[in-house]
Amino acid sequence: MRQRFGLGYDSHTFGAQRPLVLGGVTIPHDSGLAGHSDGDAVAHALCDALLGAAAMGDIGRLFPDTDARWKDANSMQLLAEVKRRIVAASYVIVNVDVTVVTEAPKLAPHAEAMRANLAAVLGLPAGAVSVKAKTNEQMDDVGAGKGLQVFAIASLGGA
Repeated sequence: MRQRFGLGYDSHTFGAQRPLVLGGVTIPHDSGLAGHSDGDAVAHALCDALLGAAAMGDIGRLFPDTDARWKDANSMQLLAEVKRRIVAASYVIVNVDVTVVTEAPKLAPHAEAMRANLAAVLGLPAGAVSVKAKTNEQMDDVGAGKGLQVFAIASLGGA
């Protein structure tokens, strides 16, 4: 079995007049994230990690923000399409790990729900999905509360 790893990253600013959605979970906050789709930076970073592990490009190539079809798209559905492509290429998703960096809102109370949503979409047991939250200790624009960053890694196996 060959093993492959991919790293994903996404960031968005706060300020959109829509709900804040991360990992498919609606989280109480003053504003949502700016973005062409629903702004779910967790799903976006995870898409990039999976696509990178399979050497299939990135989320911007697959779902470009210049295409009206993806305007306000549900990012968990985008993640499901990435999973479909990964499986069609004869890969198996082994595990994923996500870290969200933001000062607010506090995400620890929502981490298990995000983990369950991601596991369900990816067809993984909850033990193969990790979601963590960190702050940026008030450094830079993320630390000032202007937005958030997400880092993700995915491990794939295959024949």
